[in-house]
Amino acid sequence: MGHLDHAAYGWLTPVLSYVMACIGAALGLRCTVCALAATTGSSRRNWLLTAASAIGTGIWTMHFVAMLGFDVTGTEIHYNVPLTVLSLLGAMLVVGAGVFAVGYGRARGRSLVLGGLTTGLGVASMHYLGMAALRLHGSVSYDPLMVGLSVVIAVVAATAALWAALNIKSPVAVTVASLVMGAAVSSMHYTGMLAVAVRVVPSEQALPGATAMQFIFPLAVGLGSYLFITSAFVALSPTADERAASASASASASAARHLGGGQAAAPVAPSAPAR
Repeated sequence: MGHLDHAAYGWLTPVLSYVMACIGAALGLRCTVCALAATTGSSRRNWLLTAASAIGTGIWTMHFVAMLGFDVTGTEIHYNVPLTVLSLLGAMLVVGAGVFAVGYGRARGRSLVLGGLTTGLGVASMHYLGMAALRLHGSVSYDPLMVGLSVVIAVVAATAALWAALNIKSPVAVTVASLVMGAAVSSMHYTGMLAVAVRVVPSEQALPGATAMQFIFPLAVGLGSYLFITSAFVALSPTADERAASASASASASAARHLGGGQAAAPVAPSAPAR
């Protein structure tokens, strides 16, 4: 059996992956809150699409940033590029299904359960699809008990995050919920990694696929930049309360102008003729 190192660069990859998970969770929660407060169907749809892409991207980036620190003694590690990309698209698609179930569901309780289950299974499927993209000299096996535990953690974490989106509105509370969500996603990842065992078979044959630095690192940097830029855009977007206050102020100003115009246009009574 090959010796597995989950933090080949020390605390760098675990901490950075946790930060990426928190950013994705915070952005997804904020977008979901904005979607639930949206007054038009197109606006709600766009916010939910942004939420799905943010959560999916954050989870995927967290996973593969953590995988940059994954090392197995006795073999190189490459990644199958199509499977890796598919894991990202799958994460966004399944997370999107869960987010839309909450965003458009009429029965909050049932929508929360359905959305949490769908999103959690999407997180877990992304993780194990990403692991299926591994290419190394040997074979990978899993402990079924730890795999099951990682899936349960993913479903609970996703349900808690969606509950927070439905019930938490203040920025401070969203920040706290994002930190908890980031910790839960990271726990799911490392629980899943504890299920991994690798049997190394030494070989001089070249491995197919790309190395982490050739493919994973540039893609993770690109997606991380997307999260930061989108976070800045969302942070600068007005909240529902701010939009309501602006609309109220505009209506008041319009009414005042109308009233003033009406007074100015009022006819002046003719003066009596001089005698």
